[in-house]
Formats: sequence, C-alpha cells, structure tokens
Amino acid sequence: MDHHPVDHESAVAQLRRSYDAVPAGEPVRLAKRTSNLFRPRSAPRVPGLDVSGLTGVLAVDPAARTADVQGMCTYEDLVDATLPHGLMPLVVPQLRTITLGGAVTGLGIESTSFRNGLPHESVLELDVLTGAGEIVTARPDGEHADLFAAFPNSLGSLGYATRLRIELQPVRRQVALRNVRFTRLEELVDAIGEVSATRSFGGVEVDAMDGVMFSPGEAYLVLGTFTDDAGETSDYTGQDIYYRSLRRRTRDALTAYDYLWRWDTDWFWCSAAFGVQHPVVRRIWPARWRRSDVYHRLVRLENRHGVAARIDRLRGLPARERVVQDVEIPLDRTAEFLRWFAREVGMSPVWLCPLRLREPTGPGTARAWPLYPLRPGQDYVNIGFWGSVPIAEGAADGDVNRSIEREVSELGGHKSLYSDAYYDRASFDRLYGGETWRAVKDRYDPDHRLTGLYEKAVARQ
Repeated sequence: MDHHPVDHESAVAQLRRSYDAVPAGEPVRLAKRTSNLFRPRSAPRVPGLDVSGLTGVLAVDPAARTADVQGMCTYEDLVDATLPHGLMPLVVPQLRTITLGGAVTGLGIESTSFRNGLPHESVLELDVLTGAGEIVTARPDGEHADLFAAFPNSLGSLGYATRLRIELQPVRRQVALRNVRFTRLEELVDAIGEVSATRSFGGVEVDAMDGVMFSPGEAYLVLGTFTDDAGETSDYTGQDIYYRSLRRRTRDALTAYDYLWRWDTDWFWCSAAFGVQHPVVRRIWPARWRRSDVYHRLVRLENRHGVAARIDRLRGLPARERVVQDVEIPLDRTAEFLRWFAREVGMSPVWLCPLRLREPTGPGTARAWPLYPLRPGQDYVNIGFWGSVPIAEGAADGDVNRSIEREVSELGGHKSLYSDAYYDRASFDRLYGGETWRAVKDRYDPDHRLTGLYEKAVARQ
C-alpha cells in the first residue's frame, strides 16, 4: 500500500475546532474561497469550517485497487497518485480542481459513466462531519446507511466528507480514440445504445464514450479504448484545441493523463469567451493559465464587477441570461431534446456524455440514489451547455432556464444543481427526494445548522 505523508487526524481536529468556533444559531459553512459552482453565494457572516488540511491522498492500495482520499482533494492530485500504479478512479470528472467530496455530494460525470455510473457509486465508505458536529463513517449498510444513500446530491446540506475510500480501475498508458460523425440524431442514439449494451463498437472494445453536437446535423461520438500501443499521441495543451479536432480527425490518440484532462485546457470550448482560442492571444497566454480554475476565477470577477455587462450596455446590446446547465435525458428522448434545444435555445456546441447507474458486480439490480433518482437499468445522456443567450424583448432573466427545466421534466430527465435552478419547493421535493432528505436531515442535523438543499440550490441567499 502506498501511503502519503498527510496528518489526517490533525486536519480533522482543526476542522472540529472551527466547527466549535461557529456561534450557536449561526449557519455552518465551508471557509473555502474557490468553487466549481455557478450558483450565487452570499458572503458568510461568521468564520467557516477550516478544511485546509483535508486536501490530500492518504493511501493508494494497488492490490485492493482502492484509495483513501481526503474530502477536499482534487481529482488532479488523486490522478497524480494513482496513475503511477496503472490505476485511475472509476470516473474522473473533466475539470482538474473538482474535489472528491464535491463530486460525491454534488455529482460528477465523465466518459466512463456509461459503464461505471457516477463518482459516488465507487465509494466504499466515507467519513462525514454532520451538521450536529459529529463525524460518522457511512457505508452502504449498517448504522449510517441512510446517510450513505442520501449523501449524493445533498450539496453539503447533510454534512461534509472528510475521508472517502473509493474503488480504482486499471488504465493503460494511452487512449486510442475514434471520432465517429453522425448526420442524423437517431443514428447517434442507436450507436450510444449499442455501445452501452455491448461495450464495443464495430467489433472494437470501448472503455470511454462521450461526444459533441455542433448542430442536429453534425454530431460526434468519441470512443476511447485503453491501450499501450496507440502510436503517436496528440497534444491539446498548446496551440491545438481539442474540441476542434473532432471535425478534422477520425482517429486520434492521447496519453492517459492528457485524455483525462483533455477538456480542462479550454474548459471544453468556453475559453473562447476570454479570447484564449484566438491564435495571437493563445501564444501569449501562459500555458499554466490555460486551466478551468483560472477561467472560473475570471467568471467570478465578472459576476462581482460586471465589466462585460457594462460594456454591452454601452454598445447598445441586450442583457444576457446565463445558461449553464448539465441535464440527464433518457436515451430514447435524447434526439427530441437536442432538436428542441437547438431550435429554442440555439447554443452550440453541447457536450454529450452517456451514463447509466452502475451495474452490480454480483447478483441483483443497480441501487437507486434517492436525492437524484435516476432509474436503474435506464440509459441516459448527460447534455452539457455552458454560456449565455441574449434576453429577448419582453422576456425576463431566467425565462430560458425555466423553459429548459420544464422540457427536461416532461421528457423524464433530471438536471444537476451546481448552477441556477428555478423550481418551486413542491416540484423540487418531488424531483430530488425531498421526503428522504428531510428524514436524514432531521437525524444528522437536528438544529439545521447546515443550509437546506432547496435553499442552496434554488433560493437566492
């Protein structure tokens, strides 16, 4: 077992002291300056929880294929610890600074999700600081099984993970890629169904699958196969931009490391908003700043100061509505949603990431997760779109997001809660396991010291 020099006990003790320092009756929050969230957050009135010592990898066990990881450890640091062993987490969310605890309590997804589900499905156990200030170890069964089941998608409303034990999977040195173009969405959907059912396409094994839709008549599936002999590999951390390669290359190859972070350099395609995709700007923009967390800091500065919005007003341009969402649509309704989205919203491109809840290794069916109730055995496609649209004359900020929420619900889908949400409380409780959440909340946070799930996700604080 590979141990890392992290003083976990001292970090937990500091966390407990910071909890005790929050005055009685005041809400308990993280003292965390950075975030991958797009929801508005109010400035805390009192000191928050000190999680500064909870950012490390505690141990990697290559024989058991597990890792013990602190809750605020980033996937970038975790991957650095596992790849030397030829291992990776079962699902590695696409942005480097997403944390293990964040991906479990707030959901994560990536190209292995069609076979491995979501990150929380590879968690074997986790230690949680509850709203009552206790640290409990939650497992799939036993005394705290209710917390284990309700923790995914609870967004910190039930507690914060201090340690997680997760499963790992083997990975090879390289990933061979096939970029398969589709001009009809029905054919794209059929291909996703074939890969999901057989884990192969055209007779070749598929270990990873995602895609991009530029328009209903131009979409791509990227099918990855782990290998040690893919040949010459590409580099999309310099002048070349990854998503553009899908249109000009039918085959490609990346190192395993570069594959895991292929989307991070340009935050998918969102770096264009900062001019980083312009060849001149790209040459002078330091490579170490071509990262999603840098772009996210720029977005937070804009949200705080509104410079771009003021410039648009001076130029006579309409105000814009932020449309930053990831939604899960049942596979058989995916083509319908994509056509609706292209017609009614018009943002392009969009990310496509097939998923299904993880199948059990033994007999039985996949388990359901009450706060994000996807159906076991059902294939879904995560559709991600990140940008803004002009607010039409006579419309209001939020109208487009509300229309997306309605369409997603009508098609039997769900949407992640890391960004703006507009549901009324009754609809929210129905969609996100409100009854289960309240029962677990009352047990582990009886004084409601932690902000509620609806208040975090929807209510503007």
